[in-house]
Amino acid sequence: MTSTQPTPTASTPPSASPWHEGELTMQRSVGVVERMVGPGRNQMGRTWMPDQHREFYAQLPFVILGAVDTEGEVWATLRAGRPGFMHADVAEKLTLELARDPRDPADAGMEDGDGIGMLGIELHTRRRNRMNGLVSRQSDERFNIDVTQAYGNCPQYIQLRQYEFTDAPPGPVSKLSALDADAAAMIRAADSFYVASYVVRDGKKQVDASHRGGKPGFVRIDDDGVLTIPDFSGNLFFNTLGNFLVNPRAGLVFVDFRNGDLLQLSGRAEVILNAPEVAAFMGAERMWRFTPQQIVRRPAALPLRWIDVAAGASPNALITGSWEDAAARLKAAELATQWRPFRVSKIVDETAAIRSFHLQPNDGAGMPGVLAGQHVSVRLPLAGGDTQIRQYTLSSAPSDAFLRISVKRQGLFSEHLHAAIKVGDIIEARAPAGNFVIDASARRPAVLLAAGVGVTPMLAMLRHLIHEGMRKRYQRPVWLFQSARSKAELAFGEEIAALVNAGKGGARHVRVVSQADDGIGASGRIDIALLKQTLPFDDYDFYLCGPASFMQQMYDGLRTMNVTDARIHAEAFGPSGLQRQVDEQAIQVPLKPAATDAVPVLFMRSAKEARWTTESGSLLELAEQRGLNPESSCRDGRCGTCRTRVLQGEVTYAKTPEFAVAEDEALICCAMPAQGCTTLHLEL
Repeated sequence: MTSTQPTPTASTPPSASPWHEGELTMQRSVGVVERMVGPGRNQMGRTWMPDQHREFYAQLPFVILGAVDTEGEVWATLRAGRPGFMHADVAEKLTLELARDPRDPADAGMEDGDGIGMLGIELHTRRRNRMNGLVSRQSDERFNIDVTQAYGNCPQYIQLRQYEFTDAPPGPVSKLSALDADAAAMIRAADSFYVASYVVRDGKKQVDASHRGGKPGFVRIDDDGVLTIPDFSGNLFFNTLGNFLVNPRAGLVFVDFRNGDLLQLSGRAEVILNAPEVAAFMGAERMWRFTPQQIVRRPAALPLRWIDVAAGASPNALITGSWEDAAARLKAAELATQWRPFRVSKIVDETAAIRSFHLQPNDGAGMPGVLAGQHVSVRLPLAGGDTQIRQYTLSSAPSDAFLRISVKRQGLFSEHLHAAIKVGDIIEARAPAGNFVIDASARRPAVLLAAGVGVTPMLAMLRHLIHEGMRKRYQRPVWLFQSARSKAELAFGEEIAALVNAGKGGARHVRVVSQADDGIGASGRIDIALLKQTLPFDDYDFYLCGPASFMQQMYDGLRTMNVTDARIHAEAFGPSGLQRQVDEQAIQVPLKPAATDAVPVLFMRSAKEARWTTESGSLLELAEQRGLNPESSCRDGRCGTCRTRVLQGEVTYAKTPEFAVAEDEALICCAMPAQGCTTLHLEL
């Protein structure tokens, strides 16, 4: 895996911000520095425990501590006691009735004046709070923590567990030079672990202790013994990863909740912001790698045993991926430009005319990567043996474990889908593509305008926004306007209603039918008057999908309302694209002129050559003139079916295509050799 660890800039004096430069670097990487000023001031700057924290710590049977030994290595540990072993008589100081434990490598970092990090977590309620401070040791039986930071934490990724105490004695401690089979099995079975890290500020060690959770197996052990951990969406504090950027020392502790075993590791960590595996692992925002340098196994170290609560898996963890799924997705990414077989796993009639087909890969590779709103190209042999290609926008979200196309019965191709395709049949499709997508992290409200079967990409977008709202605890506000001729033709009614309910006020659905119906909120059609009447005064992004006339009418109406072209996103189906009015202030990249002289063109895979002239038309037409039959569909740069690798030379277009391709690709349906191109080699 290629490392892309960010480098902190020059250090900021601690007094300037409660965040240190490592945390700020991580916040900067996701654009939330300004947003985190308030939480930093209100939480990270708090040097006392709120009353609820004091009460919370007093009821816990165990605590996670992070400490730094005399060699500067950091360790994470769990220490236990009957509820009440932690108590706070004043808000600035927490007392821990814990005896010294020489078997615990973290104990060496709990001397008077040492920095210490603490996490209190209640596994049967998912409550947790964090505190950092300095040790004030009273005796070998107890010590205080003088609070330097006290703040709450969200309940994400925590498996519900009930505890009980046991009198079983601890087993013998062993030190490992590397992970053995038992240690590796413990890590691979874990659905959580705890991590400690630290930086030095104002001459003092600022230690942090944190929780990490996911599905069992979310921590991968590589062949070299290095652990790779996906980092899921959290509170954006970046205490742990920020510490790693400044000081890569890390301490991990894994718990076997059935028998109280602890596996403690100390070593070095590396943050990875960008890598193919990050994109492939569902829910991962980034990753980090940990290289163990010291390993301590402590059987039955805790006098506690836990029992998993039925149906107690974290909802946040359940919507994350797995390493097996990530590997399959990486394999699928290698096949992105190829036709792949998909099995029809389910068929649902959404209306009398619209039928949904659920598709699963049937070639051993994983689900292809997808963005909400994209389309897939589908290839089918029709009656008479003629193979045709069509594009269908997906009505499924990136988080779904299937691809779903929802097809209106109109035309020969869709008629074949409706009449001939059954569950279990195989359909060939390419990886999803297209630029009509939505950003779930944007703060501006989104307005989705859908007419007829144009609701399909809007449903994908709505599903994505709701899912991301659950995962990241921020849901982009969204309005869905959906129109049809009658109530019976409004597709996905129950599904959309469930999504709106899950949105908890962050999603609104307005239904419009041209045939008056008492059960529908509005009759007529979606137009500017309806938007003015319904939408609160705000700044919106608009997304349009439907017949060409609907699209153009809504686009023109929004432009007359001074909505900029850049705020209007559109997906048209049919032969004609949207006629746009580009804003004067918009930055336009000029296209290179087409060649005026003849250009030799080599179709490398077919071992054919041709000579392009200004009379030849597009490169697709030139290929067809030479007897080739490249795949194509829209023939005007909208669908991407014809995209072809350019091995040598340069192409240009009469106008910028709607479908974006990589630098080494061309949409040959509308591409021509560029001026200055002397020879063009295409992978055809």
